[in-house]
Amino acid sequence: MESEEVMSEVHLGCPAGFSGPYISLFSFSTNLQFDQDGDLLLPRRRTAMFEANAQHSFSVRIQHNITSSIPNVWRAELLLSDFILHKASSSSQLHQVIALELGAGTGLVGLLLARVANAVFLTDHGTEILDNCAKNVQLNFGLLNYQAKIYVRELDWFGCWPPKAKTGEAPSTQKYSWTSREIEDAENASLLVAADVIYSDELTDAFFSTLERLMSRGSTKVLYMALEKRYNFSLSDLDVVANGYSHFRSYLRDEDEIESLESVSMPNFVGKQMDISQIPQYVGEYDRGRDVEIWQIKYLGSKS
Repeated sequence: MESEEVMSEVHLGCPAGFSGPYISLFSFSTNLQFDQDGDLLLPRRRTAMFEANAQHSFSVRIQHNITSSIPNVWRAELLLSDFILHKASSSSQLHQVIALELGAGTGLVGLLLARVANAVFLTDHGTEILDNCAKNVQLNFGLLNYQAKIYVRELDWFGCWPPKAKTGEAPSTQKYSWTSREIEDAENASLLVAADVIYSDELTDAFFSTLERLMSRGSTKVLYMALEKRYNFSLSDLDVVANGYSHFRSYLRDEDEIESLESVSMPNFVGKQMDISQIPQYVGEYDRGRDVEIWQIKYLGSKS
């Protein structure tokens, strides 16, 4: 059976009856101001404040499909975009890093990272997705004034890492393959990002398997992952539950449990939920809701 296609609040801005890929314009303001209650102050047009904000704003053009089989598919990606912009503007932690986005999709988060990073790998699986991601790199090449080298590369979580490196002149069917130097650079990445990549237990298992292989090689890495809890009625539980979220959480140990992990024989990922109330909303086209989260995840290795 075909899955039901839905439109998110981002998709609702698309013209009625339009089919095929559509290009949306996302505007980001990096000069946010807040009142005493912490509410965002929206400047009126033709004011000095509006003109000042305009000088600290930029837009990103993203090509995407009109509908999706996953409800609210944009929330986690836009929250992670806010997080990246806030980190980049409030500290130098992301400056000059090598970063890798897992399940990049449209590539929005990675494109924002490319404004301050040294190199960004946008990775996903499937030629159609990768072609669209590469198109978004082209659409924004002049707008964002990229500082980083940007690579669009195939990464199948059900495959192996490191992938087989291409040699010599690769045919067009291998345009998203890795070179040996790129594999080495990716393993020396210090920053991993991912948004809305948890849909099924099988995919979650494959995701963490890839994480283990990536984070156990090369330099020490940290992953910032945004996701949304999705609830379904479970016959076994006779209740509405977020089993996919629970399976994701089963891979993580809280930071205060590290001392008790010495006897654990499985790979250990330590997770810390970020306080998103401290992250300003730089893009206004979405409502975060109550079920979207960001996690900081580190890998401690295997205990024997």
